[in-house]
Amino acid sequence: MKVERICTRSPVAAARSDSLQKAAQTMRRLHVGSLLVTELAEAGSEVVGILTDRDLALLAVADALDVRKVTVDKVMSPVIASVAEDADVLEALERMRNGGIRRLLVTSPDGKAVGMLSIDDVVDGLAAELASAAALMKSEIKREAGQSGGASAAAR
Repeated sequence: MKVERICTRSPVAAARSDSLQKAAQTMRRLHVGSLLVTELAEAGSEVVGILTDRDLALLAVADALDVRKVTVDKVMSPVIASVAEDADVLEALERMRNGGIRRLLVTSPDGKAVGMLSIDDVVDGLAAELASAAALMKSEIKREAGQSGGASAAAR
C-alpha cells in the first residue's frame, strides 16, 4: 500500500509566530494532534517545523509557559521527517520506528509538502485492507458452500 492512499492531504498549519494558545485552540477545533508550522500564515508558505499536542503538554504546560504570549516556534520541533507520497507504507513505518516519531511530512516528487501521515492513518489503512481481505474470504466460503451444497443435492 502506498502512502498517498492513506495520508491526510490537507494538513492543518500554524504560523511560527502564532501563540501556543491559538495553536491549541486550532487543534481542539479541528480535532487534530499536530500542526505543520509555516513561516507565514499564508497558504503555501514554507514548512519550518511541526507542533504536536505532546509538545504543548510536555514543553509548554509542564514548564508553565504563558501560552498566550509564547509563540509556536519556541516549542515546535524544527526538524520534520518526511516520506515521498509514492513510498510504500512499510518504508514510512520504518522511518517512524527509526526516528521514534508518530508523524511524517508527505512530499511530492519535487519535494513540496502535500500531506501528513500519522500512525493513526497507517492503522486505519491497514484495518481497511484487513477488513477487505476478511470480506473476500467470507464471500469465497459462501460461494464454495453453495457449490458443494448443490453437488450434494444432485448426488442424492
